Amino acid sequence: MRILGIDPGLDRTGWAVLRKDGPAPPALAAAGLIHTPKNTPLEKRLTAIYDAFCALIREHRPEEAAIEEVFFSKRADTQANTTHARGVILLACDKNSLPISAYNPRVIKKTVSGSGTAEKRQMQRVVQITLNLASVPEPDDVADAMAAGLCHLRLAPFARAVAAAKAVRP
Repeated sequence: MRILGIDPGLDRTGWAVLRKDGPAPPALAAAGLIHTPKNTPLEKRLTAIYDAFCALIREHRPEEAAIEEVFFSKRADTQANTTHARGVILLACDKNSLPISAYNPRVIKKTVSGSGTAEKRQMQRVVQITLNLASVPEPDDVADAMAAGLCHLRLAPFARAVAAAKAVRP
């Protein structure tokens, strides 16, 4: 199974493709950062993010995607920009028939590290250990995308089993 993990942002969007084959531990297939310059008009930045995700999906052929939900911050402009970016990412996934699941940042942290309040460096280190990486993944946006993918790999099988059980019940 190939999962596309996503940490959305207008300035910096982290992405990671994780591979999980049978009982083997998850492995990192590819990862990167989509950066849009601040002085570029919003519509051009959103188009760049959309186009980048369409290309990523075509190149890496993930079977599912996991995206971090937008959390409420004190800066409304940052939250709005992240919401815009997240919207075009969801559109790219839908247009490419890629199922997507959204996870709250605290759920991702709790699922991956055991603590819903884990700090950035702690998450980066746990992701490094879990994926058997030679170094701590940088920048943190990419590490967060890896964590979203790991969260999905752990939670999605249970969610599918629950959905299947509900479908069988009369």
